[in-house]
Amino acid sequence: MHCLSDYDVKVLLALNESIKGKEEFARFLMDNGFPELAALSAAINSKTDALDWLLTHGYPEFAVLSNAIDNEPVAILWLERYHCDLLSKFAAACRQEIDAIQWFADRHLDIFIFLIRTIHDVLKFQSWDSSDIHKMRRS
Repeated sequence: MHCLSDYDVKVLLALNESIKGKEEFARFLMDNGFPELAALSAAINSKTDALDWLLTHGYPEFAVLSNAIDNEPVAILWLERYHCDLLSKFAAACRQEIDAIQWFADRHLDIFIFLIRTIHDVLKFQSWDSSDIHKMRRS
């Protein structure tokens, strides 16, 4: 199984910027052998085709991570069942579970705290956008 801890800090910083929507960093990840992180970034930003890519290209744990971040119970249980402990804690921290955030702080895993903050902000903006009557689609 793959884990975010497998990647160099500089690559995770590029992931962070990609999650923020900066296309040049998504392109950097794609062009430098990290398409799974570009796809994870897109999945976190609600791109279902990226989620499908992760599932079909050998990165199911990252697809499940994206769903666990969104508080989907089946995904949370999947991470626990397959002992994806860091990813499980990471998803919980992105959902603002205090114990999980403290776990990263206690271990001085600053890059993960940085990512958690960015993901939380992205999710907050997604929530705002989904409730904005001016952005709702009419059928």
